[in-house]
Amino acid sequence: MGKLAVLSLAVVALAVFIGERLVTLRHVALSYRELTQNYLPNCHLIKGIECGSEDITIIDDGLAFLSTGVKAPGLPFCSDDPGKIYTLNLLDSEPKIKALSIKGDFDQDTFNPHGISVYTDDKDGTMYLFVINHPRGNSQVEIFEFVKDEHALKYIKTIEHELLHSVNDIVAVGTESFYATNDHYFSNEILKIVENFFTLPWCDVIYYSPETVQVVADGFLLANGINLSLDKRYLYVSDVLKHTVTVLEIKKNTVLSRVKEINVGSLADNIELDRESGDLWIGCHPNGFKFMLGDPNDPPGSEVIKIENIHSEKPLVTQVYSDNGSVIIGSSVAAPYRGKVLIGTVYHKVLLCDRK
Repeated sequence: MGKLAVLSLAVVALAVFIGERLVTLRHVALSYRELTQNYLPNCHLIKGIECGSEDITIIDDGLAFLSTGVKAPGLPFCSDDPGKIYTLNLLDSEPKIKALSIKGDFDQDTFNPHGISVYTDDKDGTMYLFVINHPRGNSQVEIFEFVKDEHALKYIKTIEHELLHSVNDIVAVGTESFYATNDHYFSNEILKIVENFFTLPWCDVIYYSPETVQVVADGFLLANGINLSLDKRYLYVSDVLKHTVTVLEIKKNTVLSRVKEINVGSLADNIELDRESGDLWIGCHPNGFKFMLGDPNDPPGSEVIKIENIHSEKPLVTQVYSDNGSVIIGSSVAAPYRGKVLIGTVYHKVLLCDRK
């Protein structure tokens, strides 16, 4: 066979391969999906949040912590200002955000908060806020003490480790221990693109404590949100590109055992737990292609999925909210509390709905 024929076959093979990859990527991104509006009752936007609240968590007394202003390569963001942590008391008649001041030797100018988790020490009631931070593109975990009387965060320490190289979400299980997801295998931005292009299932879950750091679950296409069951026996992890939530059982040695996967039909982001029912609420991206483009003339929509009875043989998966981008753009979290739900976004606004 002549050189020209070999070259021609190689070009054709490459074109076929690239075409197959692009079709696959459009499929996993749900790029052809269009939404039907499905609104919750009694919703209004929270004043003062314009640049996203990528993650939200709510403690027992109704105080919500909001992680705002995250900047990620390849995604839109609306301000060069450092990120902030806000609170919002859902028991107030008219909830209003309030920024938390940060005390201690902490570089606030490069603060780029992402996933968050609250842990309360049973011994003395001290409350800790764990924050994934990406200063200058790095990945690290910040631990703060929440000083309620001063409405402030007291900086405790920064945790860095080679296994925490592309951290997305976190769930704290001790004063210095946690589970966290890596949303990519590589930390280099170009290699991340390659990883997504080939849809490599190399993402993992890390367990960290001062005594041990280890991979406890892997094989995810894009591991993202993570949370604990009410009895702290199970972990729930969202796999964005696989459109699933995986149930993992926590063993005594902290290694996780896969129990099941639930398809949610959307690009699942952060997971929050309803403390009253045990239901999972998931902020989702219904069309990943639009989300990545961030076109203001054709904005990405928002979707909230709820999973009921997740440990039964037939969990119930329900779409409880959807919007085509006319109200909120790029939903990433839905945090429920006593009939209310806060819907946060990566780089847009925050919506509060009262279902009662």
